[in-house]
Amino acid sequence: MFRGRGALSRPLLPISAARRLLGDGTGPRTTEYVARYGDFSPGPIALPRPGKVLRIVLLGLLSIWLLFALLVNWTDSGTGLFLLLTGNTQAIVGGQVWRLVTAPLLHVPTGTIGHIFSALLGLYFLAPSLEEQWGSARFARFLFLTGTLSYATQFLCAALLGPDMSVRIVPPDYYGAMPVVEGVAIAWASTYRGRTVNLFFIFPVTSRGLILFVVGMSLMILIAGATPPSGHIALFAGMGYGYLLGGSTPSPIRRWYLKYRLARLEADAAREMRAGGAKRPRGRAGGFRVIEGGKGDRKDLN
Repeated sequence: MFRGRGALSRPLLPISAARRLLGDGTGPRTTEYVARYGDFSPGPIALPRPGKVLRIVLLGLLSIWLLFALLVNWTDSGTGLFLLLTGNTQAIVGGQVWRLVTAPLLHVPTGTIGHIFSALLGLYFLAPSLEEQWGSARFARFLFLTGTLSYATQFLCAALLGPDMSVRIVPPDYYGAMPVVEGVAIAWASTYRGRTVNLFFIFPVTSRGLILFVVGMSLMILIAGATPPSGHIALFAGMGYGYLLGGSTPSPIRRWYLKYRLARLEADAAREMRAGGAKRPRGRAGGFRVIEGGKGDRKDLN
């Protein structure tokens, strides 16, 4: 039996009656059926159209992965260069701070394509609408800051905890764009509240469901004791920066900064008004002085 889309109160039509009404699926009978019971024909699948910045990012990540996949798997010099660009706490402490910038660009070059595939797929399906709404400049800034700050946060935590305490949550070499992908997911869900996205091409998930899925998967990986290439701290930091830098327009962190600036300006203005009122000389009583005219006193007018 059929039920019209968005019309739960409409009566169901038996399949035999539907076939008699529809006929061959064309003509006025089909139009009458659609008008009465709704259209059940599957709509076209609209794939996202990446903007300029996202196209550059996707092609760049894929090109870098292909380069290192060839170097690591088919030459003897690729592994050393790859490890020179990953995040490494001891190396960053020693001054190799460029690793915080290059770490989000690298993905597992050997044995699997799942790492790079997950990053490209997540960015492709969630990021185009953000670039369209924010503009290229803010979108590029968001991607760069989310990736860099996520690994910077992980580096600071690992340096403070020490290798003995951080070994289960931070790998010796950490890399990958998955913190950025999870930041994009949180930013998308916070920006488009109530909207639905098809997860894995099939499952429709609301914005709240997407947040629960992203956070839940990261927690399950942590509980299972599996350490992802990016490290656990970077993943959760990516979610946090995704909200702070992209949770609304303007972003929550910029909105808080503007409120702070406004409060400071209002406090300075009030302070100047109080200081100015204390320095202003007090005038005489009434504040006026009578100046006589040239026609003499009132008695001269009589």
